[in-house]
Amino acid sequence: MSIRSGFATFAGKSSLWFLKTFFNGGSSLPGKIALKLDPNILASLSKDYHVIVVTGTNGKTLTTALTVNILEQEFGDVLTNTTGANMLQGIVSTFLSRKKNKNKENFAVLEIDEASVSKVTEFLKPELFLFTNIFRDQMDRYGEIYTTYQLIVEGAKKAPEATILMNGDLPIFNSINTENPREYFGFNHKSDEEQMAHYNTDGILCPHCEHILHYKMITYSNLGKYYCPNCNFERPELKVELNEVIEMTNTSSTFTIDQEDYKLEVGGMYNIYNALAATAVAKHYHVAPEKIRKGLAYDEKVFGRQEVIKIGDKKCTLVLVKNPVGLNQVVDTMKLAPYPFSLVALLNNNYADGIDISWIWDSQLEELATLPIPTIITGGIRRQDMTLRLKVAGFDDTPISETEVLTDVIDQIKNVPTDDVYILATYTAVLELRKELIQQGYIKEDVAHD
Repeated sequence: MSIRSGFATFAGKSSLWFLKTFFNGGSSLPGKIALKLDPNILASLSKDYHVIVVTGTNGKTLTTALTVNILEQEFGDVLTNTTGANMLQGIVSTFLSRKKNKNKENFAVLEIDEASVSKVTEFLKPELFLFTNIFRDQMDRYGEIYTTYQLIVEGAKKAPEATILMNGDLPIFNSINTENPREYFGFNHKSDEEQMAHYNTDGILCPHCEHILHYKMITYSNLGKYYCPNCNFERPELKVELNEVIEMTNTSSTFTIDQEDYKLEVGGMYNIYNALAATAVAKHYHVAPEKIRKGLAYDEKVFGRQEVIKIGDKKCTLVLVKNPVGLNQVVDTMKLAPYPFSLVALLNNNYADGIDISWIWDSQLEELATLPIPTIITGGIRRQDMTLRLKVAGFDDTPISETEVLTDVIDQIKNVPTDDVYILATYTAVLELRKELIQQGYIKEDVAHD
């Protein structure tokens, strides 16, 4: 380490200690300080680490947490950005926060924002990339799905020897050649049955001939066993396969991957994909099935990922929603609930949420309207838009309360007629709600987030 890097590291770690000691925080500021003193500091800090980068539209945070849980069964402490600071300065802060394992290999599993992958790989050289998925999301930041995919491919290209583990069920991940070697995971849990994706689905044109793709199996959206009837484009060979979904509820799932049974303490098909991705990483490093099983069974909900919070006598499940595909999967999971629940929908359109909220009209909220939801509370900056969307979805006769102030939302939750409540919220709305719940004593400490 150079003198400049050493000084930058000292300054960054000192500021981190100060913030944690006196303000119970840290996050990105120490990284900003260190980068100001040495723009190449990340290269020094990440030396001798096995670095795994997790990126994609949905599932980064939970997939990262599951991957860390599994690898820690084999390799001991794993460095990860648990504060959710997933841009360059946050990654630097993450490395500043930990000491290396003296007698073991050092692993770092880093969740990185799609637009930041290329910036981070200027200085940090991963040995493995994990691409979860690419869906239409925050088009004001990322553009169309092909633009987003190009961003992360360009980032991976700066570490050309690193393998990319990719979701083989997603056509876009097989659309172009990459300089990096690729391996795929996916679902093979049903017999072939000719079908096509819903007409309101992105990413279903063949990248070779632009014919509409057909499917022999669909999990959701445009994911599945796809092929083009007009040319030779088809799903690639899977290295890691999900063989069976044994049981799936709104709170947990059991399934088989490569003939081994596992259980995940989070509900929904989309979270099985996250578990499959984490398992693919584990198998890449030859982690034994019993250790994978133990890592997946770890029952600790992360920020806004079916996080359960008790408000008064109400059991509230907080779920982050940010794009139509994700919201549709949340709706499908809610439909599995064997008990009645009330609904809270908090919609913001701050920069971090995505300014354009038209995505709520591409979601299938009509599916929720088939459930006997007795009362709805809407909040956030665009609460009126959410109220209108729910009414158009079919909640004509359901009482909907538009509530401007979060403290009033919390008070109203205490008086809903059901024991259970689902809270769907965009990113900054989740932050604001959790901050208020911490202040009121309903949450004792903060947890990881995107």
